[in-house]
Amino acid sequence: MEYGKHQAPQAYEPGEGCLTTLIRVPVRIVVLVIVLPVRMVRDALVVTWRAAERVLLRPLGRALARLFDTLVAVPSAWLYRTVLTPLGHALRWLATALFVWPWIGLWRYVAVPVVRYGLVVPLVWLYGTVLTPIGHGTRWLYRTLLVPAGRGIGTALGRLLTALFVRPVAGLWRYAVVPVVRYGLVVPLVWLYGTVLTPIGHGVSWLLVMVGRGIEAVVRGLAAALVRLVLTLLVAPVSWLYRRVLAPVGREIGAAIEVAWRVAGQLSRAIGRALARLARYLVVAPATWVYRSVCTPVGHRVRDAVWAPAVRAAVEAGRATRDALRAARESVRQARRGAWRALVGGGADPRAGERGTVAARTLGSAQQTATVPSAAQAPEISPLGAETLKRG
Repeated sequence: MEYGKHQAPQAYEPGEGCLTTLIRVPVRIVVLVIVLPVRMVRDALVVTWRAAERVLLRPLGRALARLFDTLVAVPSAWLYRTVLTPLGHALRWLATALFVWPWIGLWRYVAVPVVRYGLVVPLVWLYGTVLTPIGHGTRWLYRTLLVPAGRGIGTALGRLLTALFVRPVAGLWRYAVVPVVRYGLVVPLVWLYGTVLTPIGHGVSWLLVMVGRGIEAVVRGLAAALVRLVLTLLVAPVSWLYRRVLAPVGREIGAAIEVAWRVAGQLSRAIGRALARLARYLVVAPATWVYRSVCTPVGHRVRDAVWAPAVRAAVEAGRATRDALRAARESVRQARRGAWRALVGGGADPRAGERGTVAARTLGSAQQTATVPSAAQAPEISPLGAETLKRG
């Protein structure tokens, strides 16, 4: 029921006729035929990508990450921790010893004393004992002698310059230049501007305004006529074409694509399920039956009849080899100790009873037991033989 509600678009503009209804079904069929392969290819690509990501890409990424950690990260960390860090500390100490400490010593023990005692101290002494008294005397001489004399000379020179230059120039400016400029140039120009140029400018401005208004009215009329012509010949047909033809066709095509996409999705899912079920019955089920009915019993039989006895035999052989080697080492060790005691002499070796086992009976042990009546008799078989009998 929920699927049937979304099969057809709900909202359509009023005024649709039977022609639209008749055209709708063939259009949807054609669009479904076009869209179905695209949807199936898209679904196949999605399924393939997900399977590849789950089966191949993720394990490959984990393997690459582990390989990178094993081959690059861990050796790099070890190299950085064990080689580069000590080498960096050594290079820093060497650079400090070769470049920093010499300059610090040169600055502290050569440059600073030379500048302090060779330049600063003499300059301070010269400033305090020579230049300061000279400056004080020069200031007193300036204030006591030169300032009063300068004031009197400046006053006299000011009066002389005023009488010779300032007063003649001021009189010439006030009584000659100003009247000539005012009554010979400014007054005629003001009269000409007010009585001649201003009326002419007003007339020209009014004429330009009238011409501009007329041109504006003509342009507005031409623009209105052009707009009306464009609306009548171009906009109205295009609007009618869009409203009556393009919009319904586009809406029908969009609705047909939507319905076809949904139907194609369901068909694609149905085909995919059918292919998956076919693959399950033709490939997975026989392979599972072969694995369970053939491979598993054969593997169990091989494991029980071949692999387990081989493993047990290998373990027993390894254990027997280790015991034989241990007994041989013990025999060699005892022979070496006996030879050393025979050559050097001495009491019994205190390490003879370390392992808590009694050594095999030999000629030396037989002689020793023959000379010592209270000694216990050694067993007739070796430890390796006793352990083998126990296991048997």
